[in-house]
Amino acid sequence: MNASLELFSYYEAIAAVTARMLDAARADNWNQLFQLQDEYERLVDEIRPIDARSALDEAGRQRKHDLLRQILDHDAEIRDLASPRVARLSALIASNRQTRALNDMYGLKSQRG
Repeated sequence: MNASLELFSYYEAIAAVTARMLDAARADNWNQLFQLQDEYERLVDEIRPIDARSALDEAGRQRKHDLLRQILDHDAEIRDLASPRVARLSALIASNRQTRALNDMYGLKSQRG
């Protein structure tokens, strides 16, 4: 396969995976998103050597730019959707730490288990 054709097949596959990741995030299906993350990482690892050896003309560089922009747009929207969830999780962890510290300070035993 021509190196540039192979390169673009990978970029298109990555764009498709990030679109599915975005759909999962929009549906609040974080388990599916994490599963797709594995596929995304595999594709990125596989594209690196292909990208390094691919010389592109102006049209190819523009196509690559457009696909990268699409991938980055998906990533930005996924991050926007995940941010409130991450903030809630961080607050829960901080609250849990404070509770443990107070329990330790006052010699209270955990009510768990």
